[in-house]
Amino acid sequence: MTAPQRVSLADADDPTPRGPIDKQLVVETAAVIADAEGIDEVTLTRVAKELNISQPALYRHVEGYDDLIRSLGLQGRQVLAEALTDAAVGVAGDDAVRAMGQAWRQLVLDRPGVYAATDRYPCAGDSELEEAVDRVIDVLGLALAAYELDAEDQVHVARTLRSAFHGFAVLEAGDGHPRPHDLDDTYAHLLDLLIAGIRGHSV
Repeated sequence: MTAPQRVSLADADDPTPRGPIDKQLVVETAAVIADAEGIDEVTLTRVAKELNISQPALYRHVEGYDDLIRSLGLQGRQVLAEALTDAAVGVAGDDAVRAMGQAWRQLVLDRPGVYAATDRYPCAGDSELEEAVDRVIDVLGLALAAYELDAEDQVHVARTLRSAFHGFAVLEAGDGHPRPHDLDDTYAHLLDLLIAGIRGHSV
């Protein structure tokens, strides 16, 4: 995927548009706001202000707020799939699970707003979003080849990894682990438990 044009909130005082304006730039502007200030700060008014254009002008590129959030969530899933793919290069089995788990967690820490957008728009019935989710599952599944799981178990295990990685990362991002235990140790325990479970399902 071609890297999207990056924009910066520091450019907000520039009185001229960052042309040419297209949907990719609109979504990336929303991504910068989301990562810097939180997904709830993303509005059409705010994005238009960052781009130095009128809010009605945004409708040339997005159909409305829902379309913007959908597009932001799609980008989040694409970025996640790429991060997992990169993490799994040259590793297999237990090492692959750990590498992908760490990559997932780091992505949520690095891109909190974009990742949060993946939960803001339903993917069921939306073929493009469903394909983006399937790609994440496929990347996880392919990295499990060393365990010699049958095809059905491979899908179940990939979904389990997705659920576990997502759950931990979302709780961490929202300060949902209040006890004073080291989160790195907790995550290492989670990965160990997942690996033990996968081994128990190996052929």
